[in-house]
Amino acid sequence: MADASPHDRDERDPSVLARARARLAADRADTLARTAALGRDFAGIVAANALIAVDDEHDPEGASTAFERAHVAALLVQAREHLEELDRALRRLERGAYGRCESCGRTIPPERLEIRPAATTCVHCARSAPRR
Repeated sequence: MADASPHDRDERDPSVLARARARLAADRADTLARTAALGRDFAGIVAANALIAVDDEHDPEGASTAFERAHVAALLVQAREHLEELDRALRRLERGAYGRCESCGRTIPPERLEIRPAATTCVHCARSAPRR
């Protein structure tokens, strides 16, 4: 098979699947914890601002409070998006499609999946894709 990647392996190998499932589950648990912590931080910022009359235009702390709230909100959005990526990866794992590049169909190198368990593309296709 001329197009086989040097990283091709039997994706149905139970030990490969178990390691992938464990890696995804651990990342998911970390992401859920991060999402909960960020949610508490955001609620704390909002609650603290509700106790004082904040006039962003005249209050020297107003701009930094608004920045902090926006920063935590952005981190919360990123964490939720990552959680969705992990859930899609778990579904791919159950379907037997985990570890295959969605662009070219080749096997995603195990090293890439070790670093980015929810990766959907191989390194070559990821480099070729426009950044979002």
